[in-house]
Order: sequence, then structure tokens, then C-alpha cells
Amino acid sequence: MKYLIVLVLSIFSLAKTFAQTIHLFNGKDLNNWYSDVPATDKDPNLRKSFIIRDGNLVSMGTPEGHLLTKDKYENYRLELEYRFAGKPGNCGVLVHASTPRALYGMFPKSIEVQMMHENAGDFWCIVEDIKVENMEARRGPKENWGITEGKERRVKNLTDNSEKPLGEWNKMTIECRGDKIKVWVNGDMVNDGFGATAQKGQIALQAEGAEVEFRKVDLTPLK
Repeated sequence: MKYLIVLVLSIFSLAKTFAQTIHLFNGKDLNNWYSDVPATDKDPNLRKSFIIRDGNLVSMGTPEGHLLTKDKYENYRLELEYRFAGKPGNCGVLVHASTPRALYGMFPKSIEVQMMHENAGDFWCIVEDIKVENMEARRGPKENWGITEGKERRVKNLTDNSEKPLGEWNKMTIECRGDKIKVWVNGDMVNDGFGATAQKGQIALQAEGAEVEFRKVDLTPLK
């Protein structure tokens, strides 16, 4: 009887954990999201930068902008499955996003986790900042560091060999806990940051020139 109770409690705990996962993309619509595409301010009839196609969320690449969650989040694990649908290019997922169009009139204040082909896992500082070990080796000379236009905002990842060949699905996991952000690509840890100047905010996906498909965008709160 004792072992049965333990088993039941374990199953309940496991079920509770899975129940906490939020499917930010449900495979059907973008009800959890809204877009901010500056070019549509002048021409609202431009094609949509983010669509649903064959059950996938697709960033069309242009017009450039962002798809942002309606809600704000902190202390979570974000799991994404993505691939470049055609030519390789640039894209990213932004965490702890807040003030819209804070950089170059387009990027919201945030910390970007890069998805650019062959650079997945880099951090880009967008009016927020983060630290890593071996900072100068991975960000360049300290006097050039910054979080605004013209500054060295890129923090290189630990490996550029973790991505799948073009056309295959990649899995990216981003763990945000307090002021720490860890990133895995296909099971490899590719970045480990600390001292982030933001600890909560919206999550954003980019349209930044290349068509990218997402089949999974799941968030699990961390305790």
C-alpha cells in the first residue's frame, strides 16, 4: 500500500508538471500573439510577416518586425523547434522584451537569442545587457561594449557546430531563471549567461529577412 501511494503521488506530480506547460503556439492560430511591424504604419496592406501554414508558425522574413506574446513571463524554460524553410538567413527569439522599437526603430528592449544560420545561440544585447565567462574573448574589447546603436552588442556562443543541416528541424531550449539565461541547441549547451539586466517580459520571434518555420513554441514555468 505504501508503494502504491508513492507511485500515485509521483504520477500526480508528473502530470502536474506537464499540465503547467503552455503551448504559446497551438498549431492553429496566433491568439497568444500580436505583431509589431513598423512598415505597416505607412502601409497596412503589406503582406503579413507571420502566418500559419501547414500547421506551422511561419516568419516570412519581410516586412521585418516582431511577433510578441500578449503576456509577460519570468522563470521559465522555452522549447522551440524551427527550421529555415528555404535559403539560410537570420532570425531570433527575444526574451524579457519590453519597450517596443527601442533600437533602430524596430527592436524591442530585450535580450536576443540568435537563430541565424551557423550562429544559433549567440546573445545580442538590445538595450538590455548580460554577462558570460571569458567576456572579452566572446564580445571583443571592453571599450566597445554597449547595448545601443553602434556598440558591440553581440556575445558569441560556445559552438557553431550544433545546428542540423538546412531543411532539418532544430531544437532550441532557453532557460530563464532570475538573472541567468542558458541556451541549448539540439542538446548542446551553446550559451550560459548571468547578470541579465532584465528578468521578465514578453517573448518575441523575429522576421528579419529569411523565412523560418516553427512547429513548437512551448513554455514551462520553473519553480
